Amino acid sequence: MNFSEILNLFKQGKGTVKSHMKNLIEMAAADGNFIDLEFDLLKSIAKQNGISEGQLKDIRKNPSGIKFEVPKDETERFKQLYDLVQMMSIDNDVHPEEAKLCNLFAIRFGYQRDRIKDLLEIIRANIKNGQNATETMKRVSLLIS
Repeated sequence: MNFSEILNLFKQGKGTVKSHMKNLIEMAAADGNFIDLEFDLLKSIAKQNGISEGQLKDIRKNPSGIKFEVPKDETERFKQLYDLVQMMSIDNDVHPEEAKLCNLFAIRFGYQRDRIKDLLEIIRANIKNGQNATETMKRVSLLIS
């Protein structure tokens, strides 16, 4: 984690990060199968965001204790959407419930409804091609502005 990411976490607050972890857990469980591949991705994203495995287990045990929060920072909001799309796509089988949930998160994050389908498709393609959230955000900047 570089300094700007740490600074961003400080600005956002742990509540937003915990909300993100809860959202990722919901996405992983949306298809009825929380597989090891999804759990490994969840642990990796948690670590990047300064969330310990113990905290992650607490969030998973008591998701109702975590309030949904939309990041105020546009870059962090996109990164969270990117992570959600990555979670949805990790098993190479997008379940209809996962797609609905991802769409809902995009709406709640404030993205324009008429552009969400294209936005999610581009994010998925970029993930498949190995591009990170920063590179992907540059590619979709016209869709999200």
